[in-house]
Amino acid sequence: MNKPVIIGSGLAGLTAAWALAPTECVLVTPGTLTDNAASMWAQGGIAAALADDDSPTLHAADTVRAGAFVGDTRTIRRITDAAPDVVALLADLGVPFDHTDDGRLDLALEGGHSRSRVAHAGDSSGAAITRTMAAAVRDLPSVHTLERHAARRLLTGADGAISGVEVIAPDGCALVLETDAVVLATGGMGALWPCTTNPATALGQGVAMAARVGARTDDLHLVQFHPTALDVPAFPNPLLTEALRGAGAILTADGERFVHELQPRDVVAAAVWEQLQAGRSVRLDCREIPCVATRFAAVAELCAAHGFDIVRDLLPVRPALHYSMGGVSVDAHARTSVPGLWAVGEVSRTGLHGANRLASNSLLEAVVTGRAAADSIRGADTRWTPQVLPVDPATVVPPSAGAAVDLGEVRAILGASCGVLRDGESLEGAVDRLAELRHDDAGYVAWLVARSALLHPHTVGAHRRIDEQLETAAAQEVPA
Repeated sequence: MNKPVIIGSGLAGLTAAWALAPTECVLVTPGTLTDNAASMWAQGGIAAALADDDSPTLHAADTVRAGAFVGDTRTIRRITDAAPDVVALLADLGVPFDHTDDGRLDLALEGGHSRSRVAHAGDSSGAAITRTMAAAVRDLPSVHTLERHAARRLLTGADGAISGVEVIAPDGCALVLETDAVVLATGGMGALWPCTTNPATALGQGVAMAARVGARTDDLHLVQFHPTALDVPAFPNPLLTEALRGAGAILTADGERFVHELQPRDVVAAAVWEQLQAGRSVRLDCREIPCVATRFAAVAELCAAHGFDIVRDLLPVRPALHYSMGGVSVDAHARTSVPGLWAVGEVSRTGLHGANRLASNSLLEAVVTGRAAADSIRGADTRWTPQVLPVDPATVVPPSAGAAVDLGEVRAILGASCGVLRDGESLEGAVDRLAELRHDDAGYVAWLVARSALLHPHTVGAHRRIDEQLETAAAQEVPA
């Protein structure tokens, strides 16, 4: 086996590189280590059943419920069972988790959780965890990092197995890294929407690369809108963490409270969207949270940069694309349907999140899947038997020449057709237009998303079809 190649330096990719040691690997990242990684932006923390009144069983039940009961129960149990050990591992590596006065981990309550179970490091937990893992990786002689190298496409042999990665060097030249093992850790695709909390570089490149070589994707229509992005003219939108509502912040529309703030995100996002569509002014009121400016220092700084005082002001909010529950389909070992290709973190579809991700389960999934991929690579043999269904041939579109698409158009199409609320007519138009843009990776991924949404006519979790009731009513009509 050639050196495995890991594409991406967020928490999932870093964990895979760390867990592979002492096996040598190449870590490819388009910037410097951790640049533009969504895990660096995570504010809340990492969920784990660590309190005396909690258990992995309860954590699993909350995950199933938040995911609209369509998640993979075996995956959910496997990952929630691993959560306490993941937190212990990160603490041993040096993550500065917050503690109470008696020395216990300070566990926060977030939406969808029945217990306080989110271990955090201030309100910049993702940055603290990802930087700690990056520091551990930098110390490993087994990891050869190629910074400022952008992966462009995956290469396969006559047998369909991975044979290499084409990357673009800082001087613009293309080079091929020959390998029979690639770990995709490229993150999500949230920047394909006009309002997002994701880095602007999150354009679904990993989904595009994998799908073009025949990897199966699932649930791409299942994307989560965070209900409380700061509603300001910025791209991406600043995120106001779920933990604010867990600490007591309330949502109001024209001054009146309208929703239970600690319901799962899909429910709260839909409620906020309904108020905005009715022309009401939606605000997040954090004024009653004790010591809010110091307890949520990073959020206070974000708000101040846009002219708001978190201590005194009501904060305008709106839903913004936050996370992809779907992605490249993988099994428990992070294997895809393409031999030699693993996928970890947000680019993967593990089944953990169902139709709506439970708050603070993403960093947990990143660590668990990163380690699973590393374990699988170290133990790899000549067989490739992942528990993943075969690819739908209609989704495989090889790359072709063509002008780069206008990202503004792609965002406008997805914003109009694949927003908080969806309908068949809009989706049909989106699929038709985006089919003309599939030569470009952004256009291709957007087409896959819209196509997936069109093929799912019923509401589930974050996928809300406003035409479902009309279809149901029509189906029940009996001719005279």
